[in-house]
Amino acid sequence: MKVTALIMAGGRGERFWPLSRADRPKQFLDLTGEGKTMIRQTVDRILPVAAPEDIFVATNAAYGEMVREQLPEIPEQNLILEPAGRNTAPCIGLAAMKIRKKYEDALMIVLPSDHLIRMPDRFLETLRTALTVAEEGNKLVTLGITPAYPETAYGYIRYDAGSFDGRAYRVDRFVEKPELERAVEYLMSGEYVWNSGMFIWKVSSILSSISRFLPDTFRTLEEIAEAFDTPEEENSLKTLFPGIRSESVDYGIMEKAEEIYTIPGSFGWDDVGSWRTFERIRTADEDGNVCTGNCIAYESTGNIIRGGKKLIAAVGVSDLVIVDTEDVLLVAKKDRTDGVKQILKELREEENTSFL
Repeated sequence: MKVTALIMAGGRGERFWPLSRADRPKQFLDLTGEGKTMIRQTVDRILPVAAPEDIFVATNAAYGEMVREQLPEIPEQNLILEPAGRNTAPCIGLAAMKIRKKYEDALMIVLPSDHLIRMPDRFLETLRTALTVAEEGNKLVTLGITPAYPETAYGYIRYDAGSFDGRAYRVDRFVEKPELERAVEYLMSGEYVWNSGMFIWKVSSILSSISRFLPDTFRTLEEIAEAFDTPEEENSLKTLFPGIRSESVDYGIMEKAEEIYTIPGSFGWDDVGSWRTFERIRTADEDGNVCTGNCIAYESTGNIIRGGKKLIAAVGVSDLVIVDTEDVLLVAKKDRTDGVKQILKELREEENTSFL
């Protein structure tokens, strides 16, 4: 069966502010220092299983030109430019209908555009296994991440340990981000994986589930799909898509469907979710400082420093995040970087959009 892929690239990446901005969010940045943006790495990673003409990219309409610049091999008709963000279920449903229009049915890999995977060969091995499972019946497959520590920032998936068929486990339930004590329990039980947000299924399987569990969304998507490959396609999307209810595929589909399976994977995955991620994806010095760009740390420990044009000289400080850009300097305690959202909220309330 034809293998296709959807790269979801519509997020704003606000937790990486001020480096990630409204006009260039984190998926279009090189955060790993490898010379490639996150979205470029994502596409390169799956080329062994999905050809460029079978890769679709869903993003905010404002980011269309950046996608074209960074992924010139992706056909124009494979770009899904959303006029408004409506979360992952409508995004995936719209892409599935695009693929259905082209192939009637196909296997569909769904990937966020901003994940880091340090062991791509092992990832591809896991992905190929998932494709064989998803091709059978109406199974919906998710890649779970074998937890290495009791993380509280991720959702978890509990699977039935006795259901293993040599490839996948049947999912028992999805659980929200836990408190630390509960996360330790999940880790020790050996029956939970992190929810990576990576999915594999047939187009027919996911559309059947959307029709069943989100019928209003499905009807609107079908109306939009009637205009595919016609002069009315862009107008239909702009007119109808914003009226769809925002819904995540986890809540709208995965927590309700029966044929859900997970394949635990260990391939060096990281969701690169916030500045603290730099401690995992970049090399620290002997004092635990992660310095990139123009920066020097003296008698300082455990800092994350990202210099810009100016030199950042840190003396006698610990556990800070310091990020310099052309127009913003961020200084935050490492355990308080979630406060960036409040800063952005205040800037919006003041209509000070130049710093967003």
